[in-house]
Amino acid sequence: MVCPALPSAGRPLHLEVPAVSWPPAALLPLAADAPDPTASVKEAHESVTNAASFIEENWAGWLYLGLRILLIVVIAAALRSVVRKSLTKLIGRMNRGAEAVEGTALGGLLVNAERRRQRSEAIGSVLRSVASFLILGTASLMVLGALDINLGPLLASAGVAGVAIGFGARNLVTDFLSGVFMILEDQYGVGDKIDAGVASGEVVEVGLRVTKLRGDNGEIWYVRNGEIKRIGNLSQGWATAGVGIQVKPSESLGRIREVVKEIGDGMAKETPWDERLWGPVEVLGLEEVLLASMTVKVSAKTMPGQQFAVERELRWRLKEAFDEAGIGIIGGPAPAAEEEEPADAAAGVAAPSALSNPTSPQSQAVAPIPQPASPRITK
Repeated sequence: MVCPALPSAGRPLHLEVPAVSWPPAALLPLAADAPDPTASVKEAHESVTNAASFIEENWAGWLYLGLRILLIVVIAAALRSVVRKSLTKLIGRMNRGAEAVEGTALGGLLVNAERRRQRSEAIGSVLRSVASFLILGTASLMVLGALDINLGPLLASAGVAGVAIGFGARNLVTDFLSGVFMILEDQYGVGDKIDAGVASGEVVEVGLRVTKLRGDNGEIWYVRNGEIKRIGNLSQGWATAGVGIQVKPSESLGRIREVVKEIGDGMAKETPWDERLWGPVEVLGLEEVLLASMTVKVSAKTMPGQQFAVERELRWRLKEAFDEAGIGIIGGPAPAAEEEEPADAAAGVAAPSALSNPTSPQSQAVAPIPQPASPRITK
């Protein structure tokens, strides 16, 4: 670096500063590197043109696909609504038919209206659920098919899963199907007294998988529907009260028939037996004839579940009526004994024996032989 010579005194100072341009030329962009507004506009124009072309080429397919999916959804919703309303009207008609016969003689032999209503509501709920599942499931598959989604793997997976669930939960499926058929066939309902084989009692709740029973001692039984092989319904329709009476063979059968008829007519006019008796008390005939007794069978048709109460009342009234009529019942109070002639006092005395007389030949024959006296020797 060379320092310029200082000027001498008395001369002005002149500094030469090189001219520098700002900003430096190296920092200025080149003409070639500057963005071209024309190119940007061209690229945007090409992009818009391509998008417009793509939309123009595919809008018809998209519109067709959208309308197809919309049509499927609308038809499925309309069909589901129509089916559910039809089922609801059918259930309502069944309930009105049950209410029309309630309180009549025919209605007494049929299931009561409340039970029919519960059964119809359960059936309607199951049918509505099944219809909704089928319609909506079919519509979903049709929508997926419209979207060009391969349904083969989906259906295969669903089939394998269904088979696995069926094998793993076969007892559950059996219980469910048994419950559905029990409800559809109206085998029993809430309030019925049934004998299900594994348990018996009054039905508290009927489900698609489990039936709840209350036993005679108050216990609750949970019985799976798939385990019920037979059912004896003791409350459906009507019941029969049967009473067997053992009387003496010498009693008049006509008189017995008249007494039983009077008892039945009296019960049919009294409360609450006038509602519990659904038929006349009648004598069916002789059930058994023996040397010491004969059994008369009495029967009556009763309200379901009231046969045991009617049987107890019949036994009570028959016992009182037979006692008043003088008809002897086997097992009742013993009749008064008839007077008999006094027995011979000598009949219990044994005949005299010949051995009791010592002078008789028999006594002498059995007497011991006397021993001879030994000789006495004297000196």
